[in-house]
Amino acid sequence: AKFHESTTIEIIWTIIPVIILVLMAVPATSTMIAMYDASESDMDIKITGYQWKWHYDYGESNVSFFSNLSTPQDQIHNNAPKGEHYLLEVDQPLVLPIHKKIRFLVSATDVIHSWWVPALAIKRDAIPGFVNEAWTRIETPGIYRGQCTELCGSGHGFMPIVIKAVTEEEYAVWLQSKQVQAKAETAMS
Repeated sequence: AKFHESTTIEIIWTIIPVIILVLMAVPATSTMIAMYDASESDMDIKITGYQWKWHYDYGESNVSFFSNLSTPQDQIHNNAPKGEHYLLEVDQPLVLPIHKKIRFLVSATDVIHSWWVPALAIKRDAIPGFVNEAWTRIETPGIYRGQCTELCGSGHGFMPIVIKAVTEEEYAVWLQSKQVQAKAETAMS
């Protein structure tokens, strides 16, 4: 059998997929741009990774603190039964209001860390000398847990992240108490 190419058909089956790809690329691109747009946030939180803890700075509110692992040493050394949130407990959680666009500015002081909270779809590398940004809007009050996901040394497994999402009223009360505490600590210095 003899077959002969049809230029018209080849042009059609090339143009139609190109049109489909362009039609898919337009909404996908606008969605990607919106996903990474951290501008116009209601508040900024600076997150700094240290070996082996996190530092949170609330910027203009003059509130900052370290968040350290609070799992009892007896559990870590297998001298006591493990708790429900073994190695995912901190002494001071990051407290955030719900229904606000929150921008995170993530960096580190010593080695590369990675700030990861899967329930909020946030994972950003904390690299010394660089600032990476991410954002979220939490809709439901509750506790959200995460971890450092970059092997950062012998204490890597001891860098949990705990976010406590609260109503705006609860957040205002918490923030005011932290500001009073910060003023008292400054006055004692």
